[in-house]
Amino acid sequence: MRRVSTMVLPEPAAATIASGAASVVTASRWWGSRPRSTARHRCASGPSSASVPTLRLAPASASTVPRYDYAPRMTFSQKNLNANETIALDLHPHWWYFSSPVFALVVSIIGSIWALTTDGDSNLGKVMRVVFIAALVVSALWVVARYLKWMTTHFVITSHRLIFRTGVIAKSGIEIPLERVNNVNFNQSIFERMLGAGDLLIESGGEDGQSRFSDIKRPDEVQRMIHSQMELAAERRGSYARGGGGVASVAEELERLEGMLQRGTLSPEEFEAQKRRLLG
Repeated sequence: MRRVSTMVLPEPAAATIASGAASVVTASRWWGSRPRSTARHRCASGPSSASVPTLRLAPASASTVPRYDYAPRMTFSQKNLNANETIALDLHPHWWYFSSPVFALVVSIIGSIWALTTDGDSNLGKVMRVVFIAALVVSALWVVARYLKWMTTHFVITSHRLIFRTGVIAKSGIEIPLERVNNVNFNQSIFERMLGAGDLLIESGGEDGQSRFSDIKRPDEVQRMIHSQMELAAERRGSYARGGGGVASVAEELERLEGMLQRGTLSPEEFEAQKRRLLG
């Protein structure tokens, strides 16, 4: 039987504060790279086992963080994490992210071969050769640029938040605390199901609104991972409230309800009822 490693969470820290972001964020295509086996992902009490390119979820509990059996080639920097925060999933864009530049490169290669092997000393023939060779150079540079952006683009699920980062020199991103996530939906066309890709639409409270992430690999399993981390985060907040952190927990819940009221997903009467329940 294949072992799945888990990590014991330390005591919960103070609530994470999200940075502001645009109301709609489109994070280009996601892809989880080939599996690898590292010391961090092996069970301490058993022999190491070969990783498989499938997403396997560990049993969820208040003291464990589920992890998937694969990691991207360039992992998300640990220095970007808060205290007591752990990474549950780190994805690069799906391989379909390269479809446009690779298609342009293939077409320009075929065109260049045709132009160079075709007998033609006319002005039109010379122009065609120049055009296809220039297209070949441009498309090759496009592939290189797309690869560099792929290497520096991450969709990360941690024990506290969802993180999107992209950019080689100029960087941009968004952070959504798990307690502010109200809804997680995904959709796949027939073609996307064949590729193993799809879109995630995440609705959150506050200024974030709706965030769309396009062409994520295995979006249904990523959706389950987000829900699993949300449940663990809720359990930690409950434990923290019982241990004396109730004021912060109530304030966070009120903020989430206010976001739902602003978006119209909660009526004023329902909001007041929930507010009275929280304030006792």
